[in-house]
Amino acid sequence: MVSIKSIVFVGTLVSAVKASLYGESNQNHTCILEPAVLSCSAQATPDQVDSCCTETYGGLLLSTQFWNTYTGLEAQGQKLPPNSFTLHGLWPDLCNGLYDQYCDLTRQYDPAPSPNTTTGLPNGTVVPPYRGPNIGTFLEPFGRYDLLDWMNKYWINQGGPNHDFWGHEFSKHATCYSTFDLPCYGPEYVEHEDVLDFFQTAIKYYKRLPTWEWLNEAKIVPSNSTTYTLSQIQGQLAKKYGAVPYVGCSGPRYNTTAAGIAANSTDSGRTVISEVWYYMHVVGRPQDGNSIPVNATSPNTSCAKAKGALHYYEPTPGSVQGS
Repeated sequence: MVSIKSIVFVGTLVSAVKASLYGESNQNHTCILEPAVLSCSAQATPDQVDSCCTETYGGLLLSTQFWNTYTGLEAQGQKLPPNSFTLHGLWPDLCNGLYDQYCDLTRQYDPAPSPNTTTGLPNGTVVPPYRGPNIGTFLEPFGRYDLLDWMNKYWINQGGPNHDFWGHEFSKHATCYSTFDLPCYGPEYVEHEDVLDFFQTAIKYYKRLPTWEWLNEAKIVPSNSTTYTLSQIQGQLAKKYGAVPYVGCSGPRYNTTAAGIAANSTDSGRTVISEVWYYMHVVGRPQDGNSIPVNATSPNTSCAKAKGALHYYEPTPGSVQGS
């Protein structure tokens, strides 16, 4: 599954084929001895703090969610959870709002890299497709079958197996955090401990952000007939979260729809709700969960702003778990 964000120009990419962003030692990362520093603050730089204990690389975090209406693999039992947005990922943007991707090709577990170079440009370093055991199997030696069950319920791919999507999210995004860097796990690192750590952290933030429930409280519910206005949706989510999230849309542009043409509208925003991204800074490691909501960077939507322009469609019959 490819997000809208896949086409955004990336930031200043680090050398791609390396197991560490900064080349630090795997010794002496005792974070309880370190000061609690806010990511993207003036103090959050690798020359002032331990980058294993404060996020110094991707300090603007995005907890991202999808609203899909089908998976395409219903016949194989891959369906959507009822009454819930699904987990997309936990992304480490740079503090200027740009981002890097596939920062460590020694931890590349994405079967279909998107984009297929580290910069998204033809002259970027090629990201080779992963051909090994799927990333879900990495959790089995840790005995985390309960985690796998949860992920297969709420971390859902569209058009491909769930585990392919998990491999994409880890490889493209988790490798660009200083705090998930391999040296941070010390000399007794267990293979794929970082994968388990990232999955649990992404889930931690997702579980704090019940988008479907927040919208439902304002009587904004999926419907194949009722339409909504962006300010209703974004305003309700901002009220509950404490900062304005990014609301993403797909589908036709409003000024190409019958309603838009009739209104002679110049609003070229999309018209089908598909994503929400919650922005935050963190104190210390993202793993610790000490986050501070911040407003989404501009532009904070790809949706049409016209009154009643947005569709928040119901799931397709037969696409919901239990159906």
